[in-house]
Amino acid sequence: MIEVRNLRKSFNSVTALDGVDFTAPDGQVTGLLGPNGAGKTTALRIIYTVMRPDSGSSRVDGFDSVADRLRVQRRIGVLPDTRGLYPRLTAREHVRYYGRLHGLSGKDLEERIDRLVEILGIGEFADRRAKGFSKGQTRKVALARALVHDPSNLLLDEPTNGLDIASSRAVHRLIRDIRDEGRCVLFCSHIMREVAAICDRIIVISRGKVAAEGTPKELLRQTGKDDLEEMFLAVTGAEEGW
Repeated sequence: MIEVRNLRKSFNSVTALDGVDFTAPDGQVTGLLGPNGAGKTTALRIIYTVMRPDSGSSRVDGFDSVADRLRVQRRIGVLPDTRGLYPRLTAREHVRYYGRLHGLSGKDLEERIDRLVEILGIGEFADRRAKGFSKGQTRKVALARALVHDPSNLLLDEPTNGLDIASSRAVHRLIRDIRDEGRCVLFCSHIMREVAAICDRIIVISRGKVAAEGTPKELLRQTGKDDLEEMFLAVTGAEEGW
């Protein structure tokens, strides 16, 4: 479970987060949505321990992302907004390296790598060096790195961006399987069709605050809209051209 309480963060005169509160429970896919610059990525970075808030807190399975940084890192898998790979390592070597960082080794690690290679369709380039990988290939390897240690909480920032239809569907199935195992998934996407397909609950952030939250059906009912794209435009103010 991920819990965010009264989270605030500013960069000079720009307020990125202005008292954000939300919970992403276990056994659900929670969608974190918002326009560019709304504060989503800042919130994620605080949760996965690479940034400190000015005030407020984020907790993962009860552990504070600042005070209990290492315990949080053991419990999360992260697909961040930047996904650089080491150009001289192969896809398989990237996943193996991250597995070892999490204390995995031997047959167990190799079986996990083989499973992810198959699920994510990495086989054709698993033993190629990363230099020259396409955007979609890079995304798949970065996702495999995030999953290799079977984290109890998964934070995904635009996981299917650059993937073809078949690969996107495979990622959706994988996310649903992780949810059905009782794990927590916090998911960012600009693709409303994707959000509708996999999110159990949605949190919309606008101008550094939570503008709306609820199940997809609840948000449609609250805004009187027929689809999530229209709901999103309405609650973020973009409907009026903001």
